[in-house]
Amino acid sequence: MTANATETTAGLASPISHAAVSRKNLLEPAILPIKRQQRSIGTLGFTWIWIGIAFMIATFQLGATGVSGLSLIQVVLVILLANFMLALLMTLTADIGTEHGLSFAVYLRAPFGIYGTHIPSLFRGVIAAIWFGIQTYLGALALSGIIEYLTGFDNWPLWYVIFATVQIINTAMGIKAVEFLSSIAAPAIIAISVWMYLTLDVLASTKGLNIWTFVGDRQLTLTTLFLANVAFWSTLAIDIPNITRYLKTPLDSRRFFKRNKHVLLAQLLALPLTQTWIALIGAVSFIAAGDWNPINVIQAQSTGISLIVLMLLVVLAQWSTNTAANLIPAALTFVNAGAPYVKYPVAVVIAGIIGTLSMPWAILDNLFAFLFSYGSFLSAIGGIMIADYYLLRRRRLNVPALYEVQGQFFYWRGFNPAGLLAWSISSALAFFSGDWAFVTGFIGGLVTYAVLMKYWVVKRYPQHELLNPDSDELLATSVGMNWNYDQHTDSFHRTAVNNPD
Repeated sequence: MTANATETTAGLASPISHAAVSRKNLLEPAILPIKRQQRSIGTLGFTWIWIGIAFMIATFQLGATGVSGLSLIQVVLVILLANFMLALLMTLTADIGTEHGLSFAVYLRAPFGIYGTHIPSLFRGVIAAIWFGIQTYLGALALSGIIEYLTGFDNWPLWYVIFATVQIINTAMGIKAVEFLSSIAAPAIIAISVWMYLTLDVLASTKGLNIWTFVGDRQLTLTTLFLANVAFWSTLAIDIPNITRYLKTPLDSRRFFKRNKHVLLAQLLALPLTQTWIALIGAVSFIAAGDWNPINVIQAQSTGISLIVLMLLVVLAQWSTNTAANLIPAALTFVNAGAPYVKYPVAVVIAGIIGTLSMPWAILDNLFAFLFSYGSFLSAIGGIMIADYYLLRRRRLNVPALYEVQGQFFYWRGFNPAGLLAWSISSALAFFSGDWAFVTGFIGGLVTYAVLMKYWVVKRYPQHELLNPDSDELLATSVGMNWNYDQHTDSFHRTAVNNPD
C-alpha cells in the first residue's frame, strides 16, 4: 500500500439494519479512535502524569499499614516489586491505546458486546467518580486548613464545591490541559514528599525511634502486602488505554517495545518509584507522628508560610491525580453510555456529581474495604481484556464493527454471553478469595473467557479477526495506519499516518 493510500473497511462490518439513531448511540467524537497525528504526549509528559497519579491518600495509608507489621525495608522492597510487576501487566492493556487509539469503554464492546460494555465500563466509571470525590474532599480539607490558619474561617464544604468546579473545568478542556497541570504538579509533589521525609525523620530521632528498624505489632505477611499493592492499581490496569491512546508512537512501530516505548519508560520507572516513595513517606509518618495522613502531619509540623505552601502543594497533588486517574476515565465511560446526547464536558460534570453524592468523607474511613471490594470485579475485567486482545484476536481488531449496530460485536442482542459469564463467575470467586482476590479474578477471567469464546461463542458468532489471524488489515499503528471515521460518508477507513485525511 502506498504512503498516501486510503483503504475502505466498509466490508469488515455487517450492514446496518437498525435506525440511524441507534448507530449514533455508538458514535461521539470523544470516543472515536485517536489518530497518530493527534498524539502529543511523550515519555516526560507521561512520567509527570504518573507521578501526579501516584500521590494518592491511599498510597500513604498503604505504607503505614505495611510498617504496622513489617520493617520499613521490607515494605519498600515489596511495594517496589509489586508495582514493577503491575507496570508490566499494565503495559499489555496499554497497547490497546497505542495500537488502535481506542478508549477503554469502546474496546470493551469486543469482549462484552456493543450494549454489554456498559455494565463493566460504568462500574469502573462510578468507581473513578467516587475516587474523584475522595481526592476532592482531601483537597478541600487542605484548602480549608489554609483559610482557617489565615482568617479563622472553617468551611470545607464550600471549598469542596470550589475545588471540584475548578477540576471539572480543567479536565473538560482536554488532555493537553491535563498534561500541562501534571507537569506543574509533579515537581511540587516531589518537593513536598522530600520535606515530609526529612521532617519526619528528625521527629522520629527526637523520639528515639529508628525508622528503618521499627516494626509494629500487627500481624501482616509479605504476601498480603504484595497482593494489596497489586490490587491497588486494578482500576488503571484496565483503563490505561484512555491515556495511552494519546502517547506518541514511532512511524515504524511493528515491534511491541518500540511502539510502547513511552509507556515502558514512564510506567516501569515512574509508577514503581513514585508509589514506593510515597508509601515510604506514609510509613515514616506513621512511625514518627502516629498519623499517615499528610494533611494532619503538615498542620502539626509546620506553621506560617511553610504550612501554606505545603498545603497548596497537597491541593495541587489531589488535582493532578483526579484529572488523569479519575475524571477522564469516568467521563469517557459516561460518554460511551450516553452518546450522542452526553458530550465529554457534560460527562465530566456527571462524574463530579456522582463523586460528591457518594459521600467520600464516609468512604475514607473504610478505604481498604472499599479497595478490596471493587478490586475483585475489576481484576476479572483485566483478565478478559488480555484474553480477548492477545489470545483470541492477536492484537487484530475489527474497529469499524465496534461502531456498527449489527456488526460482529452485536452477539446476542448486543451482549456477549462469554464476557458477561466470565466476569460474573470470576468476580464471585475473587470476592470470596480474600487477599488473593486480584490474582483469582484476573486468572479466572482470562481462562474462563478464552474457553467460552473458543468453544462456544465464536462458533455461533464468527469473528472477522480469526478468519485470517496473520493478516495486517486489522492492525493500525504498528503498520503505519490510522483508524479514521469520515462523518460525511458515515464510514471508517484505514488511512496512512502521513495522509492528511
